[in-house]
Amino acid sequence: MQKLVQGVRRFQDSVFQDYQVIFERLRSGQRPQTLFITCSDSRVVPGLLTQTNPGDLFVLRSAGNVVPHYEADGKSSDRAAEATIEYAVEELQVRDVIICGHSHCGAMGAILHPNQAARLPAMQRHLATVSVHYRLAELDRDGVNDPASRLHAIVEENVLVQMANLATHPSVIQARAKAQLNVHGWIYHFESGRVDSYCKTRSKFVPLSTWQAQTSSKQQQAA
Repeated sequence: MQKLVQGVRRFQDSVFQDYQVIFERLRSGQRPQTLFITCSDSRVVPGLLTQTNPGDLFVLRSAGNVVPHYEADGKSSDRAAEATIEYAVEELQVRDVIICGHSHCGAMGAILHPNQAARLPAMQRHLATVSVHYRLAELDRDGVNDPASRLHAIVEENVLVQMANLATHPSVIQARAKAQLNVHGWIYHFESGRVDSYCKTRSKFVPLSTWQAQTSSKQQQAA
């Protein structure tokens, strides 16, 4: 705790002044352009990764960056997440949603090795909503036994599953129908700093720089 208190003092004494103008402007309200959905893992720091300022990202975090499938009867497994998504899209009118998984994800590791969460009943219930069984069956069929390869494949699959879940939310459906919202899937390799983005045309994750180049080329052709 002492480390945190010292950090607050350092922030107040020498860091806050660099952001004071930004915070003064934000007094009138926030207008982030991006909803960033990621894991609760302490190694994932959205603002550091994206080098953004306060007010730029609206952040939703949960173990395994899980997005609940929308339940019209109000019996969602995660009402807080539903409310956050709805507020970001409807009220804040974000233009982009990023679902960001990451390397060495403990939640995904617990799906591969359920015994890791044997003493965590709430975590077990949470992860039971993550449907990656098809990908696991593919890995078994193809004889992929390397632990690192299996974990990486499940991290990727989970991002795609959460993107599909996000697409069931009414606010997201409406915004996308009006071409007012883009949804992106990222994988952050925190040990190297690399970020991969899902490329729909290639049906695979590619380095973010490659994805950006392809996107820019399509925009130029469309123009």
